[in-house]
Amino acid sequence: MMNSLKSLGLAAAFIAGLAGTAYAEIALNLSTSQNPQDPLVIAMEGAKKKIEERSKGEIKITIFPSSQLGSDNDVLEQIRNGANIAVLVDAGRLAPFQKELGILSAPYLVEDYSKYAAITSSPVYAEWVEKLAQSSGIRLLNYNWFQGTRQMFSKNPVKGPADLSGVRVRTIDAPGWIATVNAMGATAVPMPWSEVYSALQLGAIDGAEAQLTGAFGIKLHEVVKNVALTNHVQLFTGLATSEQWFQAQPEEMRKIIVEELAAAGDEATRMTVEKLDSVRKEMEAAGVTFTDVKLEDFSSRVPGVYTELGLEESRKALEPFIAAQ
Repeated sequence: MMNSLKSLGLAAAFIAGLAGTAYAEIALNLSTSQNPQDPLVIAMEGAKKKIEERSKGEIKITIFPSSQLGSDNDVLEQIRNGANIAVLVDAGRLAPFQKELGILSAPYLVEDYSKYAAITSSPVYAEWVEKLAQSSGIRLLNYNWFQGTRQMFSKNPVKGPADLSGVRVRTIDAPGWIATVNAMGATAVPMPWSEVYSALQLGAIDGAEAQLTGAFGIKLHEVVKNVALTNHVQLFTGLATSEQWFQAQPEEMRKIIVEELAAAGDEATRMTVEKLDSVRKEMEAAGVTFTDVKLEDFSSRVPGVYTELGLEESRKALEPFIAAQ
């Protein structure tokens, strides 16, 4: 009788173990402030399909566009507490945790977006990523999602820095972005992206600095009709997740996640670049005026941003890699 009970117990434990294995699932939520039609979200959808196929369903990806999980800064705090989320953020938001990374969203760092590949493949960047994970619990999985070049959207035309005097311009809620907008001559107003349209509509702000695809996605051209082509930041972003959560996953599953999300970043970049001309044409058709400006009038005003943020050494460290590109 005892042997029978023991056998039954072992069988039950074995079946329970099988059930646990069969139903084990790795869930990862992808968060972004961009809308579902943005190239970045479309690329995420592609990554979701490939990750779930390669993992044979063991990894489940859920995408939350339009800041559905909260502002990027709020989501970063959730991630630091171990949440199974990867949020698409610019390095300016990571700078408070690892100062050197702030260089990646610094003004006029490079002239062309293609230069970023040399930066993110450098050992200097790799060292910063590891330090970020160790000090803050945030694992930066990649940094190859190009969102476009940042331009100055305003209610009144802007031809030079003087035209920005007293103009309240929305920017990202991070020290580097605020310092950049102020240095360019405007008054920086940090604000979640989801609130920009209504803030312009209500007159709470006078303009916003943004990339064309993102601005078009929230129909910014309906409430502001002037764009100065300042080209002040080549906006790359990356997916940041919880180091605690990430390291708890099986190595083969981490490999799938890293590879497919990096591939998605390349695809998002390709689609963004491809879409820029058509977005500009549609904005112009809606009555938006694009103004070419002398870039040096603005770039000459921002060196102090590097000093203020303590990024001069970081810039020097990257110069050999940028020059070699």
